Amino acid sequence: MIKSIAIGSFDGLHIAHQELISKVDGVVVIERNCATLTAGYKRTFHTNKPMFFYSFDKIKDLTPQEFTDKISLDFPALKKIIIGYDFAFGRGKSGNSDTLKTLFHGDVEVIDEIKIEGVGVHSKIIREFLANGNIRRANQFLGYEYQIDGIVIKGQGLGKNELVATINIEVNDLLLPYDGIYATNTKIDDVWYSSVSFLGNRVSTDGKFSIETHILDTNIGEISGVIAIKFIDFIRENRKYDNLIDLKAQIAKDTNKAREINER
Repeated sequence: MIKSIAIGSFDGLHIAHQELISKVDGVVVIERNCATLTAGYKRTFHTNKPMFFYSFDKIKDLTPQEFTDKISLDFPALKKIIIGYDFAFGRGKSGNSDTLKTLFHGDVEVIDEIKIEGVGVHSKIIREFLANGNIRRANQFLGYEYQIDGIVIKGQGLGKNELVATINIEVNDLLLPYDGIYATNTKIDDVWYSSVSFLGNRVSTDGKFSIETHILDTNIGEISGVIAIKFIDFIRENRKYDNLIDLKAQIAKDTNKAREINER
């Protein structure tokens, strides 16, 4: 029986979101279909609390009173609602925390802004960290390593034959970090492996965009289906090499660096 809920969009399920969620029995997600850190059901991976998804398009025209009535109807045992300090709801965001306190028959708790070293923890800030390749800072604000997943696709074949064997994936609907080389962990068949990953245009070979991961010190063999990649730390930017010999030498350095990071 759900007696308390947190309400929000919860893109990223970062540490500020977790503060709200830790205090409740269930989570109401306002789904706008524009989440890029943890889209849709993937939010459930970061909490053991039950989640209830409301489509924004279906509730956006409700007045604050109508929205509050809907919440009370959907959760008849509800005694408490917890929201963030900047929560707004109802048609045209006409309601705020004070409005909810007036309309809801139970308790309303408002969580103050959470900051790390003076910077507010927000999904927007985390997106900026990722866009700049500041993966460690993004992970600090998330409270976990940023992760993407995708379906394995055929690569150009050059890595296995001339450089190092990589697994290529295609990713949809998730924000990709800044182009470059990263120390990562890669999940294959529910097992996590230390890895080094690349994303960006293959400027030294065919120029095409790719997301590739190389498993460290383990021969995995042929892979199919969906794999996941966790980003641990940024190693270097993508850059062009004049020949495969130079590229292979740099890949060896990247691999050693990724190994050092993963062993910390």
